[in-house]
Amino acid sequence: MDINLTHTRLLVDDIESCRAFYKDVLELEEVVAVDGVYYEFLAGDCRLGLYKRDLMAGVLGTKPAAGGDQIALTFRVPDVDATYAALQAKGAQFVTEPHDQVNWVLRVAHLRDPAGTLIEINASLSQNV
Repeated sequence: MDINLTHTRLLVDDIESCRAFYKDVLELEEVVAVDGVYYEFLAGDCRLGLYKRDLMAGVLGTKPAAGGDQIALTFRVPDVDATYAALQAKGAQFVTEPHDQVNWVLRVAHLRDPAGTLIEINASLSQNV
């Protein structure tokens, strides 16, 4: 299966203080900035993303909760729908079905590992055009 870890996304409440920490304290290079919503930093072979926890809950169709998801592992795949079907056939339990996140320019689906870690599989929408 062609699946590549591209991002570790931290789901946070106070995104601006986290941004300052990774940018000013750890001095990671910021490569994406959507003020107050999402920030992304170069972190070796993987990118570190910061995303508002309540917005991720909205994507999942759940209500934000104290102690909710704190991290999401993001994997790029060639075809979200085909990977979804293959993983589902192997018993993976999905939180969301494949759908387009137009603002992200991605087709995505979400599942959890046995420990409850949120996992996103995605592919660029531009590949599907």
